[in-house]
This record gives sequence, C-alpha cells and structure tokens, in this order.
Amino acid sequence: MTDGQITTMIVGILPFFLIALLAGKFIIPFLRAMKAGQSIRELGPNWHQSKAGTPAMGGLIFILTAMIGTLGLCLLTGYWTSALIFAFSLVYGVIGFIDDFFKVKKKQNEGLTPSQKLLLQLAASALYLYVLYSNGHLTTAIWMPFTTGFWKIPIWVYIPFAVFVIVGCVNAVNLTDGIDGLATGVTLPVMVFFLAVAIATKKAELAIFPAALLGGLCGFLCYNFHPAKTFMGDTGSLFLGGAVCGLAFALDMPLILILVGLVYIIETLSVILQVCYFKLTHGKRIFKMSPIHHHFELCGWSEVKIFVVFVSVSVLMCALAWLGTAPLR
Repeated sequence: MTDGQITTMIVGILPFFLIALLAGKFIIPFLRAMKAGQSIRELGPNWHQSKAGTPAMGGLIFILTAMIGTLGLCLLTGYWTSALIFAFSLVYGVIGFIDDFFKVKKKQNEGLTPSQKLLLQLAASALYLYVLYSNGHLTTAIWMPFTTGFWKIPIWVYIPFAVFVIVGCVNAVNLTDGIDGLATGVTLPVMVFFLAVAIATKKAELAIFPAALLGGLCGFLCYNFHPAKTFMGDTGSLFLGGAVCGLAFALDMPLILILVGLVYIIETLSVILQVCYFKLTHGKRIFKMSPIHHHFELCGWSEVKIFVVFVSVSVLMCALAWLGTAPLR
C-alpha cells in the first residue's frame, strides 16, 4: 500500500466520523424519549444494574452512517458490491432491532426466541452466499492464510460450512458486546484490516463499506465508551457481525476470521466451556462468569482496562492477519 493510498484512506473516513457524531446528537435523545432503555441481565455483575435505562439500539448511529457513506460512494463510483455487503449486514441489524424492540416493549432482557433468531440468521446467510456466488464474488476454493494455496471443496460442502461460520461469527460478536465500548473497540481494527486489504488487493469496490463503517464506529465510540451514553444493542452487534462476515466472504478469505476474530472466538468459547463444564460437574465453574470479559470484571479489572487489553489483542491479531495476506498483495 502506497503512502497516497493510506492518506486517502484516513482522510476519507473523517466525513463519516463527523456524520456519526452528528447523528448521535439526535438519535440518543430520540431513544430516551421513546424510553428505549436497556434492561440489564439478572445474571450479570451486580454493579451493571446501575446501567439500567441507558438507551439501547444506539447501533442505529453507525448503521445510519454506514448507509449514507456506502450508498453515497456507490452512487459516485458505480461500484455496488459494497452496497450488497451493507444490505446483508442490515438484514442482521433488522433481526437485532426486532429483538431489541421486543425487549423494550416487554421491559425485560428477552426478545426473539433462540429458534426464531437462528432461522432468520440461517436464511439471511444462505441468501447472501447465493447472491455472492451467482455474481462471481465467491468461489468454493478456501484461501489458506500466509500462503498462495487454496483448498477446493464442493459447493454442497462449502455452503453449509459458510453458513455455520457466518451464524457462529455473528453471534460471537453479539456476545462480545457486554461492557461499555468493547464490541465497538474490538471491531475497529477489524474494519481497518478489511479496508487495507481491499485497497492493497485492488478491490476498490470492497473498500467503500468498511471505510464508511469505520468512520461510523469511531463516532459511535465517543458515545459508547465508558461510561456509555448509549449501548449498540442487538441492533448494532448483529449488524457488526454481519459486516465482519460479509466482508470476509466478499473478499473470499473466510479463514482470516480465525485471526481477526480471535477475541470474538475466545468470548464464545468461554461461554461454551462454562456451560459444558457446569453441566458435567453438576454446578462447578471454570470462570467466575462468562463471557470471559465478565470473569475479568469479577477479578477486579475495570471496564476501561478490559477494553484496552481486548482491543490491543484485536489490533495485534489484525496486524498478524495483515502479514498473512502478504502473498496476495
């Protein structure tokens, strides 16, 4: 990547950052007026109860920013692949919005049932993969990071694999959204990675969406950092999960999610291990609480410290993933 490309990338994000800041000035008061306050999980740390009533669905801030940026740039450039990725992410965001809406309506931390969410997510993932494949943006040859090698598999094997990866990753991002700014901060370097790869591999049509979303997340973090003025809710976290997976598959590098999404994976594994161990031992626990960010909270870590450590891990893994893409650049 040249210095000129890096400069263009950074400067191009600034308008989206400002749009998100401005959007937050209107959306957060609107959510308060609508009484869209967050209900706090009874099983979470006790001190999280003080956050009850903080406006949820704040993810609308970066979703709106991504929509304005993506559609605007697609109109200017004539590249519409990024609009497809945005649309896929938006479908997941709508699923999250429905979930959040029912939570607000019922005044409790329960929205859609797990089976309802799963069916909607499976349908959205399968449709997106079909559209990508039909338009030639997806192959069934899986690229192996750090190499120029590809693993060719049959389409009937690839699609179930891809759907499983997408649904798993999206829900992993959702689990990461447990303390102020965490999912936002962890996803920022992931968007930087995808933006850099799109530019470096001369796939400009795929650089539009991550640029718009990156600016939106930077602006949203100003409201979401501890102490948070708003939470992204499932509206935002499912949208982000869709964005991460949508970009990985559009760039035809799903295995890179193992690196850039390591924090998401660790969060999910901590929940799986906790549940399995609890059932096998009839009540014993590996962690003080899961997902693992709550374990560190109960160990005495502040939310800011957890944010800094987890985001640092995400930055390091994205830097490693960048090195892994060197054979393609």
